[in-house]
Amino acid sequence: MSAARNACLLAAVALATALLHAPAPGFAQDRRAGALRDGPSRGEHAGLRARAGARAERLPAPAGTRIERDLAYGPAPEQRIDVYLPPAPRDAPVLLMVHGGGWARGDKRSPGVVENKVAHWLPRGWIVVSANNRLLPDAAPLDQARDIAAATAKVQQLAPAWGGDPSRVVLMGHSAGAHLVALLGADPSLLAAAGARPVRGVVALDSAVMDVPAVMSLPKLPSLYRNAFGSDPAAWPAVSPRHRLQRGAPPMLSVCSSQRRLSCVQSRQFAAAGAALGVRIEVLPQADSHAGINHSLGLESAYTRAVDAFLDPLVAR
Repeated sequence: MSAARNACLLAAVALATALLHAPAPGFAQDRRAGALRDGPSRGEHAGLRARAGARAERLPAPAGTRIERDLAYGPAPEQRIDVYLPPAPRDAPVLLMVHGGGWARGDKRSPGVVENKVAHWLPRGWIVVSANNRLLPDAAPLDQARDIAAATAKVQQLAPAWGGDPSRVVLMGHSAGAHLVALLGADPSLLAAAGARPVRGVVALDSAVMDVPAVMSLPKLPSLYRNAFGSDPAAWPAVSPRHRLQRGAPPMLSVCSSQRRLSCVQSRQFAAAGAALGVRIEVLPQADSHAGINHSLGLESAYTRAVDAFLDPLVAR
């Protein structure tokens, strides 16, 4: 058995063991001074019920919002960004959002991708950018990450003309998009290769594939992972945020749904790998669905405030 295959199997065993001992779905934890606590309080029970009803809520764009659609960052028709600008930005931080969709579908304007984020962060002085990238079968996940790196470079190039600060860019992504931004955060050389400057931080919204070899070695594997990452174990580390993680990587926040055990286990193991390298990776479990974690971000909630608490110091001048 090859060393690479043996390492994958050992990682899969560790992941399966962690899953067996993971708390049951439904537990709630919060990020206050890095603390985790099990079980929602009475007030949180009410908050969770309210959020469940609010998942489909989409806030309108703030008055005065300007939108620049379909700016190209590459020659392919999918390599486009939409830019949401507050009325008079001045040296504004920039949030670059990457949609999910199993690396094979999705769009920068899909419901839930940007509406509530625009409604929340534009009044706080941010510029919000939503990116498309090439998808399967035309582009494998590593090429998709390179697309987002190129989009980041383009955002940094154009930011001064928008009233943005190219040195204060944060990457955010959901699901497959969370995997892509985590990959770029873990290994900043991917950004540098596209001509992008370092980013201030990364927010990954519910990725369950921070350790691709471990996930791919599990006995029951969803077909979307096999379609995305293939059957060659030698190729998996190159698309694995945990395996590409470098010293000097930017701070990262990994939001995970406690309704999906694999997601939170992967997030915690990624954070442990970061700690060993001196990289700050925080884990923010949420008692919400995979879709809800994306759609509800930006609505008034403890969850949105926790993300703000992570972001604000990163972009402070």
